[in-house]
Amino acid sequence: MTNPAFRRIREIIVKEIRQTFREPRMRVLLFVPPILQLIIFGYAASLDVDTSRIAWCDMDHSPESRDVLADFVGSNRFEIPYAPATAAQAQLLLDSSKVQGAVLILPGFGRDIQHGRATAIQVLVDGSNSNTASIIANYASNIVAGYAAHALNEQNLNKLVGRTANGPVYAPIPKLNMQSRIWFNPDLRSRNYFVPGVLANIVALITLMLTAMAIVREKEIGTMEQLMVTPIRPVELMLGKTLPFAIIGMVQATLVTTAALLVFRVPFHGSFLLLGVCVALYLMTTLGAGLFISTISRTQQQAMLTTFLFFLPFFLLSGFAFPTRNMPVIAQYLTYLDPVRYFIEIVRGVFLKGVGVEILWPQMVALAVFGVSILLLSASRFRKKLD
Repeated sequence: MTNPAFRRIREIIVKEIRQTFREPRMRVLLFVPPILQLIIFGYAASLDVDTSRIAWCDMDHSPESRDVLADFVGSNRFEIPYAPATAAQAQLLLDSSKVQGAVLILPGFGRDIQHGRATAIQVLVDGSNSNTASIIANYASNIVAGYAAHALNEQNLNKLVGRTANGPVYAPIPKLNMQSRIWFNPDLRSRNYFVPGVLANIVALITLMLTAMAIVREKEIGTMEQLMVTPIRPVELMLGKTLPFAIIGMVQATLVTTAALLVFRVPFHGSFLLLGVCVALYLMTTLGAGLFISTISRTQQQAMLTTFLFFLPFFLLSGFAFPTRNMPVIAQYLTYLDPVRYFIEIVRGVFLKGVGVEILWPQMVALAVFGVSILLLSASRFRKKLD
């Protein structure tokens, strides 16, 4: 025979799920935020810079300057729709945002190369978008460095160091080949960076908001008092109110993971079981925070606003969009109090790096500590409110 307590909890869970899917506002919260976040961060929010429009200002018109132009065109990283004759014209193109950068070849460039003298190529980049500017500058510097190495080799080949009976002797050419490999995200697709992080944001937002609003709704419409005069105990009511949203959180995590793999083609190198365990640890923190919000809110509108008040700092300090190492020192210390930060590290580690418990255990322990602490404190406050 089923334990009466389990039966009561089961009935509350069934009631809560039915009420969630029946109410239009809850249905919107379930489906609209996940879809919007996936579309925005999967397609629209991209930090990739495949090709850039630049202006080519050649004030030397030498074979050497044309060789540099050929290197830029051959890289397939740049489109060169404009060829201004002066630096002022190049600046005007940058000011009007017709190009993202400009390359200036100064007079005497070819002569300096032929005589082995130091010379320079000036690269101007629109820095209003710092991320794009740094990528364009990096592309340009790599091309210029490649041309400089080629020119140096040509000079050494033609450098006569002496003569023998067999003919002239030229300087030997030391060769140094640099081979670079990019791990975990070889195509440098920002989609692979963003989409796994969307999993953390969706689970947090949905479970925070639904848990808080479901409990506050009972207070607002006056059914909480009716529940309290039934044989239901406070702990049973708390479990019945939170477990449905734990199930919804797991379902949302599964759907986002499936979309990441099938729709956005994000690589997955880790363990699905490990990811599921970490999602469960993460849910303890979000459900506990939602439970806490329900104890300080009187209406559903208050619960929604308070949820965003909690969620926004979690989002900004999580490292989802801004690397934590680039934040000010004070902000970096604050990130250690953010459970979302640890879960995003876990998700990206599982998806892109394929690491396991031996690497991720510090983040898992932190999530467990945060989850148990937040859930116990929120449950204690919830019971006091009921009493």
